[in-house]
Amino acid sequence: MSMVEMLRFRRDPLGFVEEFSRRSPSGVFRLPWGAWCVGDSELALAVLRDPAFNKGMAPFFGDLLPSRSAQVDFGHAVRNLVRARMPEYRDNMARAVAEMPAVSRWPATGTVLVYRSTADLLLYPHASPTLRSSMEQAVRVGTLIRAPHMWQRARVEMRRPKLKPAVIEEVTARRKEGIPAGEPRDLLDLLIRACPDEITSDALADLYLLMFLSIVGTVGHSVAWSLLLACLHSTPDSSWPWPADWIVREAARHRPVVWMVGRSVPRPTEFAGVPFQRGAILSVSPYLLHHDEDRWTLPGLFRPARWAEPGEHGPYLPFSTGPFTCAGAAVAQAMITDAVAALANRARLTVTGGDLRPFVTNAAICRPFALHRTTTTRWRPAHKGRR
Repeated sequence: MSMVEMLRFRRDPLGFVEEFSRRSPSGVFRLPWGAWCVGDSELALAVLRDPAFNKGMAPFFGDLLPSRSAQVDFGHAVRNLVRARMPEYRDNMARAVAEMPAVSRWPATGTVLVYRSTADLLLYPHASPTLRSSMEQAVRVGTLIRAPHMWQRARVEMRRPKLKPAVIEEVTARRKEGIPAGEPRDLLDLLIRACPDEITSDALADLYLLMFLSIVGTVGHSVAWSLLLACLHSTPDSSWPWPADWIVREAARHRPVVWMVGRSVPRPTEFAGVPFQRGAILSVSPYLLHHDEDRWTLPGLFRPARWAEPGEHGPYLPFSTGPFTCAGAAVAQAMITDAVAALANRARLTVTGGDLRPFVTNAAICRPFALHRTTTTRWRPAHKGRR
């Protein structure tokens, strides 16, 4: 990518990709960094659902698990554990929101709230204090999503080495002691049980950190987009006119955190008349599909009410589709919705700052903004103690 193109991409990443898609004479176009992207919605959905193209291992896990069946079983096990702990998550989120200052800085606050609400799910309370401290620090300094600026990435890299060794140490200790019978105490117990014994502690640590990023980072940044978009498109002196579920669905359509998904072509093939050799990177952009003017009504508008209108939905894949659909899609949607509902409950929300042009690295995250939360009645916990 030339310096001029890089600057244009940084200024408006999504507009940049839309322009490349419009200029393409076919349904497939080449991105400046060398990968290919499917711009035509029908073809993109066909690619994502093509059994031959999607045969083999899910790119999300890389080579951390030995087989596709192991990947599927692991994904379902994590989903089931998080789903079972959702009542605890809701209670924790309500408490965390009640303790927020009147003005908070986002999107950083989003990941902090989600981490506080899942901390005991990720690592049970009496586990390694060193690991818990390292995880809290990782959330505070923003290691979960690749930072957009070089100086931020340098600061993150200085702190990153402390986290993985702490995970490896805890994995090694638990493997030596054995995992207690009964329900897993936390995500790490589940992971050790679900993975074959031949998987190294190093690989187990990578899997754990991947789940940590996916749960805390993706959910936290999705909450941030939902708040920003809802506040920018509503009247400041009144409550939101839409349910939290509509807001979350429309935010995931309008500004999907996972804005581009791709994998290497497994064998020589052809799409839209373009030949691809084995190993070429072919991508699909959920953002482009979510803004297809032939499949959505006024896709450029943030309009949560569309989710109550029959026939208003085009291709929607914030968690991908086809064989590699995220196993935890429904649970993630519920986590985001519960967080947004907790923040909006008995409160008026407004924002200062904010920009609809995202920072794009390994995810599309919103630029910093301040959330002003004014409570209208005193919050009381629905349950005493922990479940």
